[in-house]
Amino acid sequence: MKTRASLLLACMLLTTSVLANDYPTQARVEYVLACMNANGGQSYDTLYSCVCIIDKIAMKVNYDEFTAAQVLGFLRSTPGERGGVFRDAAPNSRERVQSFIEIEQNAQSSCFVKRVN
Repeated sequence: MKTRASLLLACMLLTTSVLANDYPTQARVEYVLACMNANGGQSYDTLYSCVCIIDKIAMKVNYDEFTAAQVLGFLRSTPGERGGVFRDAAPNSRERVQSFIEIEQNAQSSCFVKRVN
């Protein structure tokens, strides 16, 4: 009886943690493809490293935070007045983007990726 209860509890905890940061497959694939292009092209080495990065990001940031940071980062880099609207409008946008950049850089270094840029 204790074994069954322990197994049920373990399954519930595992399911909760897996669902907490479950990114859609398409988002993971898009990230991995962009990462591979930025880091030397399509090879098994870059594939595994880029999959490692998105997995580590997903452990730290939920999907909503991930998409918000990506969109803010993209829009903030828009030059001129158009970009200024996004740079100034979103509360804590600079901090959110910087926090995501740090998480991404930590994931890259732990997955042995160096940017080719």
